[in-house]
Amino acid sequence: MPKTPESTIIKDGTIITQDANRRIFRGDVLIIGNKIEAVGESISEPAEHKIDAKGDFVLPGLINIHTHAPMSILRGYGDDMTLETWLNNRIWPAEAKFNSEIIRAGTDLALLEMIASGTTAFNDMYFFEDEIAEQTEKAGLRGFLAEAIIDLGSAEKAKEKLAKCESFVKKWKGNELIEPVISPHGAYTCTPETLVKSAELSEKYRLLLHTHCSETRSEVYDVQKRFGARPVEHLEKCGIIGPKTTLAHCGWITKAEVKTISKAGATLAHCPVSNMKLATGGYAPLPEMFDAGGNVGLGTDGAASNNTLDMFETMKFCALLFKHHRWDPTILPAQKVLDLATIGGAKAMRRPDLGSIEPGKTADIIIVDGKRPNLVPAYHPVSNLVYAAKGADVKTTICNGKILMENREFKTLNFEKVLEKARKTAEIFAKIS
Repeated sequence: MPKTPESTIIKDGTIITQDANRRIFRGDVLIIGNKIEAVGESISEPAEHKIDAKGDFVLPGLINIHTHAPMSILRGYGDDMTLETWLNNRIWPAEAKFNSEIIRAGTDLALLEMIASGTTAFNDMYFFEDEIAEQTEKAGLRGFLAEAIIDLGSAEKAKEKLAKCESFVKKWKGNELIEPVISPHGAYTCTPETLVKSAELSEKYRLLLHTHCSETRSEVYDVQKRFGARPVEHLEKCGIIGPKTTLAHCGWITKAEVKTISKAGATLAHCPVSNMKLATGGYAPLPEMFDAGGNVGLGTDGAASNNTLDMFETMKFCALLFKHHRWDPTILPAQKVLDLATIGGAKAMRRPDLGSIEPGKTADIIIVDGKRPNLVPAYHPVSNLVYAAKGADVKTTICNGKILMENREFKTLNFEKVLEKARKTAEIFAKIS
């Protein structure tokens, strides 16, 4: 990775701090090392590198709390299908072909898209996670990464997956950018014994948990039939649901389950675009979660089911979904949605040093081009960011104090090489389509 200046100053931007008072003002941000040193209207301290942000929006990096990065290589591979057809006829046959090289190609493509669209941290669950971690560290992004644990009822498979997961944890724990996570895939793909052991691993190493939960109606009924409880209750009995847990989707949960999740201190990862595209028929009840005091963050899911990793798009879909369905344009205002993509994600990942622009916090910061036609005028900057901005409007991305993209020029990834490798790798799947 190219050497980044030890100090950078962002000058004259509209700073969306996301602090406790949600202050917005025109000013500067001084970064020294990987920390935010100062935030103010006019900072005079010298810095090695200056970024002119006049007319632009400066905000915390977005945090994607549920995705599967390598699946970017399957973007558009199985569209306009039912979930069952999509999985059985497209995704699973394609994934059976996956190897280290394909994983690296898909991961690099995902990392390029995330850097380009303002995501600085992501919570990933997949396979070949060592390769994903290596590519993420090279690119300079922040990854909360987990080797997915799936046993499908096989005790031997469970033993193998848990051992691989623990090996990954030991290798990467303590890394500055890569934080290992424990991820049993879900209540319908893991035995109760595997879920219990996953929870024990999380406790042993003091790590986050990340799992799918109640994504579809059929999942809920299948789990209830097999184990005598709906997924939330079943996962709770197995020790999975707690303050370190992120539950992805939750499109088919009840008001009682909302209270269970909230009381436990777990986070709900809302993935509106993927859920609507796959027509799962349900969506996470965010207003009820807020009423119960629960934490919520946003996820894109994988690019095979979204089909982008654009968190700006996800924010807009999130807001519009609830306004439309509840017949209430006030139910999820722009500020609340931006909170989900920043502060909510930071809380989910148990990283209070992320999610806002304040002195002493870690410098994960993005700059959005305020001179784009779709962002003018800017009566209310947060409104513009949620309802009008697109990932392509991001011009600069900084993670852990390092500049990964400046004025749309990538610093840690070779744009053309990543795209060429992805195109060549995709030829493999064209032959089995």
